[in-house]
Amino acid sequence: MWIRTALALMLLPASLCAEEPLSVIEWLGEHPPDATAPVHLEPPVVQSAKQPEIQISVLAAAAIPVGLVPYDVTGLPLDLWAGSDVDNLARLIADAPVARSPAMQTLLYTLLLTDSVPPDGKAAAETLLLARIDRLLTLGATDPAQALAEQADPTQSAAVFQRWFDATLLTGDEDRGCATLAQAAYLAPDYATRIFCDARRGDWQTAALTLETAHALELLPRAKLDLLDRFLSPDVFEDAPPLPVPADPDPLTFRLFETIGERLPTASLPRAFATADLRDVAGWKAQIEAAERLTRIGALAPNQLLGLYTAQRPSASGGVWDRVSALQKLDKAVLARDADAVTKTLPQAWRAMRNANLAVPFAQLFADDLAKVALSDPATRELAWRIRLLSSSYKIAGASLPNENPDTRFLAALASGDPTAVAPPNDIAIAISEAFELPVSGTGAIQLSLGETLLVAIRDFDSGIDGNVGNLTQALAALRALGLEKTARQASLQLMLLGEL
Repeated sequence: MWIRTALALMLLPASLCAEEPLSVIEWLGEHPPDATAPVHLEPPVVQSAKQPEIQISVLAAAAIPVGLVPYDVTGLPLDLWAGSDVDNLARLIADAPVARSPAMQTLLYTLLLTDSVPPDGKAAAETLLLARIDRLLTLGATDPAQALAEQADPTQSAAVFQRWFDATLLTGDEDRGCATLAQAAYLAPDYATRIFCDARRGDWQTAALTLETAHALELLPRAKLDLLDRFLSPDVFEDAPPLPVPADPDPLTFRLFETIGERLPTASLPRAFATADLRDVAGWKAQIEAAERLTRIGALAPNQLLGLYTAQRPSASGGVWDRVSALQKLDKAVLARDADAVTKTLPQAWRAMRNANLAVPFAQLFADDLAKVALSDPATRELAWRIRLLSSSYKIAGASLPNENPDTRFLAALASGDPTAVAPPNDIAIAISEAFELPVSGTGAIQLSLGETLLVAIRDFDSGIDGNVGNLTQALAALRALGLEKTARQASLQLMLLGEL
């Protein structure tokens, strides 16, 4: 079955994926969306009664791409979703399993954030947009989710506005959301939002009157009314006991608790709430734990995590502080290019980060600097080499082997793109080799949805991690047939290395 699928994919035009997708989260860090751009409320109106000239254009050409990263950066075409059933796409986007593969995380973010033309029809376009925003929020990529909703115009519907406003509450940008709501009150999801925004804008009288009405008519749950009472009248409740902690707070409830001085911990909340802990209102430990949580799923660039790790000296030990201490010692040794110090600190730092499921971000941070250190200890030299294979420098690392062990030779061959040249050491390696046996180009063309095909490949790859080697081969063959050779190699290397080290 997988051979037929791979052969069919070979018939796709080579132009579909002309370039390798970049790590869009890091790209957005270097090219942030314009947060000062206006939020469009209404389309422009005519300035005169003069009849305009009739213009004719092809409807497909009039569709406006929606995304944060230009297609010439990601290498994916604008018609990424063409030909797919939008409800099926929404399900695949929501369910795409990427927690166990950083390479698949990068691919999913690329699919979610690349410029792409929405499906025909307003309802279908909104369904796909909401699916993209919802998955970004689920992953914890709250800033990109906010920017994507903003780029698509959050006032286009109440559903889009709700997600945009929720994101602004978590990123600390709620004043812009409230300013938009002041001009389009019909978008308010409930009275609590209107009360909060009236107060944020300084209209305490309207906020208090609305709250009294909500009390009288029981327009809000009792717990939300009690929370709003303390928000509007903190002096009255100065000596009152803390409110019960809600089991499943929404972003507005979270911000209200923060405002009244009863900030909720985010560790047990959905990942999007971790974004709120990156702000200065949270302590250093909370910031680090939130950053680790987001970096683990690819929602935060590793450099931001390193910045938090090295911001201060740890004043305690155990847990996160042991990782901080180990990373700081290694960072100092690497920057000094002290081979002896690296030999002492690298194994401990690697174990700490790998145990925290942060092995690939660790490799991205230290791979290039480790290559500049002349390590004499064979074990440390091999460890550094394998760490480099987990980074974007895997090709350079694979060109020089630390030893001639069979698994080392296979990893080097895989990094070079020809694992078939070396005997595979295990069943996973056999499945990977079979995927690389197929050619990556062909002639002719068939109509397939590229986006849907890639989402299915992500699903199949995750199944392959569990030992379904046929699905693993199928996923990797599909990626290579679609021009995503780098993604296929990195995913394979990560699977091989993280299963060994």
